[in-house]
Amino acid sequence: MRTREGRSAGALIHYRPTPTTRAKAMVRAVAPALCLTLLVGCSATDDPDQSAKNGDAPPTASRTPAPQLPIPQGKGSKLPDDFNGDGHRDLVLNDLVKDEQDSHGDDAGIGIVYGTEGPRALDPAVNRLLTVRENAAPIEGVLPAAFDAEVSCDLDGDGFADLVVATDPPYNGVGRPPVPLQLLFGSPDGIGGKAVVLRIPDRARYGDEWPDNPVCGDFDGDGSADLAVTASAGRISYLRGPFTRAGAPKAAPAPIPDGGAALAAPAGDADVNDDGYDDLVITQRPPQMGQAFTGTLLLGGLRGPAEAGGPYRTKALKPPAAPAPAGGETDFLRYADFDGDKRRDVVVRTHQKERTDVVALYGTRRKATEPLVTFSTAIFLR
Repeated sequence: MRTREGRSAGALIHYRPTPTTRAKAMVRAVAPALCLTLLVGCSATDDPDQSAKNGDAPPTASRTPAPQLPIPQGKGSKLPDDFNGDGHRDLVLNDLVKDEQDSHGDDAGIGIVYGTEGPRALDPAVNRLLTVRENAAPIEGVLPAAFDAEVSCDLDGDGFADLVVATDPPYNGVGRPPVPLQLLFGSPDGIGGKAVVLRIPDRARYGDEWPDNPVCGDFDGDGSADLAVTASAGRISYLRGPFTRAGAPKAAPAPIPDGGAALAAPAGDADVNDDGYDDLVITQRPPQMGQAFTGTLLLGGLRGPAEAGGPYRTKALKPPAAPAPAGGETDFLRYADFDGDKRRDVVVRTHQKERTDVVALYGTRRKATEPLVTFSTAIFLR
C-alpha cells in the first residue's frame, strides 16, 4: 500500500492508520545465477523512441486513449497470475503514472496487462484498470482510499487466478480493526467485478493489529491454495483453502505461534525441502523485489506452516538498465516465466517521479539485451 503524501516514496509502501508503517510483499524476491548472468551488461538507450518500438505505448502521461483489445477467454489454467485462464501469465501493476493535470490526485488504481501467445509474452493493448470506485468493497458504507494488489493465486480452485488486495477501511483505533484485505476473483473475462472482504474467523485472529502481508501457498499439501497473514505478537493466521466467493476459507485453526513481523514466500520454488508442502519465510520486514533478504523458514505440513525450518537467505538481483526514460529510477516488479520457456523472466519499471515511466519485460530465451516488450503505464489513463 502507499503513503498518502501525494504518492508513494517507494514502489510498494502505504500508510495505514496504525502505529506502524507497512511495506508491501506483492512480489517475491528471487535471485538464481542464470538471471544474474542474463542481466549483467544490459545498457540504457539514448533513443527517446525506444519504448515505442513494436507498437508499444510511448513513455508519456496523457489522456489520449490507448488501444484496448478484448480479453481472450480461457478455460482455466494452473498459473498463479492467469486471471482469464488462457494459459498465459498476466502482469499486475500497482504504480501507474498520473495525468499531468492531476499530479496531486490519488493513485489511478491497479493495472492488469494480459499475457499473450508469441515472443512478446505480454500485450499492452489487452489491459484493464481496477479502481476503488468500480471494484472495491465498501466497509460500513465507506469505500477505502487505498486499493493495492498484494498477491495472486487461485483461491477458489476454479482454474482462474484471484487477486488479494490491501485496503484501508475506516477504523477509530479502538478494539480489533476490520480486515483490510479484499479478494477479486478471476474468470474467463479476466479479473474484475466487486471485491469481497477476506473473512478471517475470530478464532484465527490474535491481538489488535491489522492482518497483513498475505502469502499464498499450498501449505497443507491438499492441492488447494491457502493464505497466511500476520497477526499480533508474531503470530500467523493460517487460512485453509479453497475459499468461497464470499471470502471465507474452508477452515481456519488457532493462530500459529513463533511467527514474525512480516511474511514472504520462498524465492523460486515455494517447496524448499521438496516434501510436497509449500513453505513460508518469516522476516523482520517485507522484502523488496530484487533485494537480498534473510529470514527463518516455517515448513509446511498437515498442520500448515508450523514446523521450524532454520535460517533462510537470498541474494540480490542486479537490475537491467531500462530503455527509457534516461536517468530514471528502476524497480523490479516481477520475476516469473512469462514467455513459457520454463525459465524466469524479469519485469522492471523505470520512472521519473509520477509523470513518465517504462515497464520492460526481459526474457531469458535469447541472449540479446533488448526487452521482449516495453510500454508505459499511461495506457491506463482514461
